[in-house]
Amino acid sequence: MMFRRRKPLSRAHRIRGYIWPRSGLRRSFRYNIHRLKRIEDSANSIAAGLACGVAISFTPFIGFHFLLAAVIAWLIGANIIASALGTLVGNPWTLPFMCLWTYEVGHWILGGTTVQALPDDITLRYLLDHPMQILLPMMVGSVPTSLAAWVVAFFPARVLIERAQILRRRRIADRRRSRGKRPAQAKAP
Repeated sequence: MMFRRRKPLSRAHRIRGYIWPRSGLRRSFRYNIHRLKRIEDSANSIAAGLACGVAISFTPFIGFHFLLAAVIAWLIGANIIASALGTLVGNPWTLPFMCLWTYEVGHWILGGTTVQALPDDITLRYLLDHPMQILLPMMVGSVPTSLAAWVVAFFPARVLIERAQILRRRRIADRRRSRGKRPAQAKAP
């Protein structure tokens, strides 16, 4: 247990670190982009995996986003690690808006009158007593939203990943060439 903390973090500190990382949101975002650029796979596979994760983030199955994204990425031959990174779109800051959006779209698709209006104060008891009143519109609304999110995420990601891979290959080739041109150093006696 070489890299563990001497004093483990409390649950509250771990939750706080998930919502607001110690290193800051910007650094956390840049780190995940860096990880995505270093994945060794084709740009299409990585972009498709990322798009799967983004699309699944719009579904109401909040505890299963990683698993669902991985299964769909595996089925279409996309990168599973990129799909896990794509699910980070659905985070504590964005999930309330995403859930509200999918509910409203589903409510509109179902005709608005077949689903009763939600009460002003939604409690956990209400959710447990009436799961389909909220879950059904969200499931219906998540289908077109997820498809649109997949397309919107895939094409720009593919272009950016292709560019990043080309630049990375050039940097690696330049380093190899510069190592070959160095003068031989004299060995110490």
